[in-house]
Amino acid sequence: MTMYSFVFIFGLIIGSFLNVCIYRIPREESIVSPPSHCPNCGTRLKSFDLIPLLSYLFYRGRCRYCDLKISPRYFLVEMLTGVLSVTLFFKYGLTIDFATFLFLTYILIAVFFIDLDHQIIPNELVIVGLIGGAVLFVYNLFLPFQILSDRLWWNPLVGLVTGSGLLLSVAFIGYFLYHNDEVMGMGDVKLFLPIGLFLGWRMTLLALYISILLGGTSSLMLIFLGKANRKSMIPFGPFIVIGVFVTIMWGWDIVHWYVRTFF
Repeated sequence: MTMYSFVFIFGLIIGSFLNVCIYRIPREESIVSPPSHCPNCGTRLKSFDLIPLLSYLFYRGRCRYCDLKISPRYFLVEMLTGVLSVTLFFKYGLTIDFATFLFLTYILIAVFFIDLDHQIIPNELVIVGLIGGAVLFVYNLFLPFQILSDRLWWNPLVGLVTGSGLLLSVAFIGYFLYHNDEVMGMGDVKLFLPIGLFLGWRMTLLALYISILLGGTSSLMLIFLGKANRKSMIPFGPFIVIGVFVTIMWGWDIVHWYVRTFF
């Protein structure tokens, strides 16, 4: 088995776990207990009911106990997690960079789908990200490896407040101008805390810029197509996730292209 196959299978397994997180965390349920079960008939699922991708295909997207139709989202999350795992491995190889950004990406996948469905970014995911970012910060003090940021020890700390500080400013301005506390969700603000620790302030700014660009463009398209209006609540979390992943993969390439093109 090649390393790419191993990484893909590992990603599928994590994707199966992320499905549990995506379903249970917004409902304030434990992700450990009870074991996986059908939400309709309550039957505890056996190991061969939980094989990533294959179980869904073999049972044709239905519970084999009560024939409940299972959302294709489960298949999508598993496949997406496997593909993104391989993509990161192709970029970074078997390095600490790969492990670091894989950890962040897994958190962001859960954020993407939870915010898409419930328009919330759970504090639990932010806290896990902060813990991982703190471990990374300590590691960098002794064995610096930074790819997306420089080797200055304080760079992640500046990143910690850069993105969140800018979004918090937008939230305050929106509140005072429009008396609306929903201009910018606090979940989005908090999410950029761990992102800043992982990326450093330069790449955090780039990720924020890409997120705003994608979010603004998508919102305008939805309004133009009549699918939304100016007062519609469109979750910003998915755009943050995409912006961060693009930055992880091609951050400095984008910066160098911009400098060569416009300066």
